Amino acid sequence: MRSWIHAVKPLDGNFKDVAAQLPTSMGTHTPALPPLLEAVSDTSGKQDGPLARALALLFEPSPILYTTLVPALAAHIEHSPPALSYHALVDAALTVLRTWPDDQRAHFIAAHPRIGEVNGLSHLSAQEQMAKATPPAVLARLGHLNACYERKYPGLVYITFVNGRTRAEIKDEMEDVLGFEHSLLADEPPLTSVESVDAGAVQWKQELERAVEDVGKIAKSRLKTLGVEPTAHSS
Repeated sequence: MRSWIHAVKPLDGNFKDVAAQLPTSMGTHTPALPPLLEAVSDTSGKQDGPLARALALLFEPSPILYTTLVPALAAHIEHSPPALSYHALVDAALTVLRTWPDDQRAHFIAAHPRIGEVNGLSHLSAQEQMAKATPPAVLARLGHLNACYERKYPGLVYITFVNGRTRAEIKDEMEDVLGFEHSLLADEPPLTSVESVDAGAVQWKQELERAVEDVGKIAKSRLKTLGVEPTAHSS
């Protein structure tokens, strides 16, 4: 099995320091996007440049975002029609992501926290996952479901567009994806009973592609959270 499969989580590195420097809106703790024109004009490739800061806010900071997506998207922008809104910029980023090989896309989606994580969340991830209190039994069940999912789909982390749903509702969704009965048991079925899907197999690729598209949905939802509406003149 290819070594990258075992390296998806955790993601450590100085990108956390850069993330801590993301700008915040005056008088609030909500991060703020740089002006659109600054982001789309940034070809520096720097981790603290406007394009990198915008992408880190919308997609979650990670090494592969800074080292691969930022320069690839900058090059894409230079040879494409101008992005007239942040929604168009997200679409451009997804266009780039869809061209990546499986291992790079798997690393990229793994920057998002696991469903049910409570520590080390970015401001927007915390808002998305923790809008409502979650019973400890649900958190424990989610921990087991994450482990089962990652055993079934080696190298992938379960990503879904929460869209205001509770963690209990996401628990049910994960069980449906895995073919499990709905339950609050923290250790059923046994992890060792979960059969793995080969990385690169059709079912595995379908999960990877779904996760990439959901990452895009999350990014566009964050635009709304940040007050950026889907108009041609968003900035």
